[in-house]
Amino acid sequence: MSVTLAEPVVDAAVWPRSTRAHGSDLAVGGLPLAELAEQFGTPLYVLDEQHVRDACRAYRRALPGVEIAYAAKAFLCRGLVRWLREEGFGLDVCSAGELALATSAGMPGERIILHGNAKSADELRAALRLGVGRIVLDNPAEIARLAALVAPSRRQRVMVRVVPGIEAGAHHAIRTGGEDQKFGLSIARGDATDAVLRTVAQPHLELTGLHCHLGSQIGSVRPWLAAIGTLVRFLAELRDRHAIVLPELNLGGGHGIAYRTGEHALDIESFAIDVRRQLARQCALYELPVPRLIVEPGRAVTGPAGVALYRVLVVKRTTHRVFVAVDGGMADNPRPALYGARTTVRLVGRPGAAQTRRVTVVGRYCESGDVLAPDVDLPDDIHPGDLLAIPAAGAYQQSMASTYNLVGRPPVIAVHNGNTHTLLRRETIEDLLRRDGDTDTDTSAT
Repeated sequence: MSVTLAEPVVDAAVWPRSTRAHGSDLAVGGLPLAELAEQFGTPLYVLDEQHVRDACRAYRRALPGVEIAYAAKAFLCRGLVRWLREEGFGLDVCSAGELALATSAGMPGERIILHGNAKSADELRAALRLGVGRIVLDNPAEIARLAALVAPSRRQRVMVRVVPGIEAGAHHAIRTGGEDQKFGLSIARGDATDAVLRTVAQPHLELTGLHCHLGSQIGSVRPWLAAIGTLVRFLAELRDRHAIVLPELNLGGGHGIAYRTGEHALDIESFAIDVRRQLARQCALYELPVPRLIVEPGRAVTGPAGVALYRVLVVKRTTHRVFVAVDGGMADNPRPALYGARTTVRLVGRPGAAQTRRVTVVGRYCESGDVLAPDVDLPDDIHPGDLLAIPAAGAYQQSMASTYNLVGRPPVIAVHNGNTHTLLRRETIEDLLRRDGDTDTDTSAT
């Protein structure tokens, strides 16, 4: 049933923009969440197509003339690639699988950037065959390896990923701009300079610029402003000492979003103004031409557009806690277990008791660490069969999902103007059994 409602939800900052109150339920894309759960089952991911498109357009408005490549690792499927292509985005991919899916969905190779700290020879060959626009070099060995694979009549555009020595990100596991981690080449140690010189010495490689990714879930522009100072100084050193002038600068992604009421997402308009001003100021200081900017948002595009739906299976009271166990968990959303991520949880589909109690929402998987949301307030009458909605679920959940305990991954359903479209279908037991090589074994129940 499609609904058109004007009343927004109270905590609209963390829900898709189309979210509206629908009695005791919420509607996204004009469709009540409880009805979507009944139609498609749970666990379920709901993705608001218009929110994704609006986010893309906000980036285009804020950053005219800047190349924008969506970070595919946040979430990827063919339907999303089509939306991104239509909205003028490119893609940042980091595996042969992401690359194959992107090109099969019609994304032109020249609009794709290939990343990875340990690319295989097959991945490099695939990138060359499909005409990837740039390959980001992450280690010295990769330079000669890639150059040897390029056809004699061709040149491949590349960037060198550098480490500016700046820590940024919401958790140590997702900070990638500091020293002594697996990504990139240190400016301070001289590794970045060595990589640049090795690259320009290869006749089949065209070095277009530097790449830098500071981390994920960054809520302030300040780390990027500091990084620009380091990067432009390094560009000036390359010009002055080696007569190398690079025309591009890729600042990566990591743009933070709000997961709970009261949190603030990175303001993209302010980011755009401050970053471009800082880049122009620093380049003027060193009398450098301003390089063309590239940015790679992922979470900021799809994260706020998604809602995860779970059905309550068990409510268990122990000495000190109330556990609310749902039909999903760490296999379809590992972020709380990996990073201690916190999120919003809301009862939908029925009015809850006015009185609330502090509970811990846990999953169905055989791990004590399978906790989706510790210490959240839910109605005191929460019971099996209830439906829980978790917003800001469009990034780094489905893409990081596993089949732990041989449970299939949830579907992703796009909603738009009262219509649904299956982006990813539910993974079935039959899907899981098909991967097993012992095809002669009797799989009937005993």
